[in-house]
Amino acid sequence: MIKVENIHKSFGGVEILKGISTCFDAGKTNLIIGQSGSGKTVFLKSLLGLHQPEEGKIIYNDRIYSELDDDQKTDLRQEMGMVFQGSALFDSMTVQENVMFPLRMFSKLSNAEMVDRACEVLERVRLVDAHNKLPSEISGGMQKRVAIARAIVNRPKYLFCDEPNSGLDPKTAIIIDQLIQEITKEFNITTVINTHDMNSVMEIGEKIVFLRNGLKEWEGTNKEIFKTNNEAVTDFVYSSDLFKKVREVYIKEAN
Repeated sequence: MIKVENIHKSFGGVEILKGISTCFDAGKTNLIIGQSGSGKTVFLKSLLGLHQPEEGKIIYNDRIYSELDDDQKTDLRQEMGMVFQGSALFDSMTVQENVMFPLRMFSKLSNAEMVDRACEVLERVRLVDAHNKLPSEISGGMQKRVAIARAIVNRPKYLFCDEPNSGLDPKTAIIIDQLIQEITKEFNITTVINTHDMNSVMEIGEKIVFLRNGLKEWEGTNKEIFKTNNEAVTDFVYSSDLFKKVREVYIKEAN
């Protein structure tokens, strides 16, 4: 679980986060959404410990980040996995070497143990024949699965994903969403996803936090978002005719 209590963050005298409070539960896919400039990227980087808020607290399973010493912060960061936008794989490394990289950096496993762990997570993301290929030799969807495998190879308690469906076709994006949700539940991870993909919101949005101008404008589930009368939320989510029709059908069936 991650609890956020009234965090504020400014850059150059401009306040970007203006007192956000929320909670992200383990075993759920938690989504952060909002327009460009809403503060969602700064919010995600604050959760990762890359930005230190001037006010407020971020609490990881009863550990207040701002009160930890350097060694404790290092230990906490090792409990985090990250799926970067664009996958961010090392071009000169094979798939297996990419997945093993965090183990070489942060674990004391033997090489044989690292190979076994890498094979285990590659099998979990359904990549069984790509171990010795370079990233350039596999598809974008497969690269994203490698990135997920690398993010979970150290068995993190917290998984952060920055636009995991960026650059993917709709069918592959759904597969990636389902995979992230499956892994979240299977390992009881606290997963936080920064996304603009409304399909992700509808498919896996078990908890959605909508940011607007540095504030938490709304939060709820993918079912509750259909019912909200918050104009800012509906303008953002239902900007396309497709989602307007989806909402109309949902409301009609609910009644």
